[in-house]
Amino acid sequence: MEDVSALRLHLSPGERLLWIGQPVGGLRLTPQDLLLVPFSLLWGGFAFYWEATVLRSHAPLLFRLWGIPFVLMGLYLIVGRFFYDAWRRSRTLYGLTDQRAIILGGGPTRRLRSLALRSLPELSLTEERNGRGTISFGSSALPFGWFSRTGWPGAGEPIPSFEGIENARSVHELIRNAQLVAAA
Repeated sequence: MEDVSALRLHLSPGERLLWIGQPVGGLRLTPQDLLLVPFSLLWGGFAFYWEATVLRSHAPLLFRLWGIPFVLMGLYLIVGRFFYDAWRRSRTLYGLTDQRAIILGGGPTRRLRSLALRSLPELSLTEERNGRGTISFGSSALPFGWFSRTGWPGAGEPIPSFEGIENARSVHELIRNAQLVAAA
């Protein structure tokens, strides 16, 4: 399996791989979208209105050009961020070893995040009815942490997590058990 070999490249000698997974694929809505969707519609609506008004009024070139970046940001916030998120998740791989949690991230560059089980600051589980869920390794300062998954430059670093994984509760227990063994 190609996924296993991609993770094995990052294992230390003697480190055992206990679990491997990926986030759920496709387009999805998250709790953050309760705030982000109305915000993006307001932003985009105002930007589109501005640009249409300026273009109809035959305003000077500077005014016509001024609104273009805001229209592009509005398009990204309204629809583009959903496609970016789906693409990022399709390239993300998670691993749990007897020593650490590994996130081989998607996005424009492949980024490796490694979290030692002995020193995880916090471990929390958010579970859906179907058993899928997210295991977070830390906490967020709401609401500002909500913007970190938009892919927007400067939005902040998202909390390391195994997001949208199958059988989240069993993986959570596996992490807790591995923590106990690693601490011994």
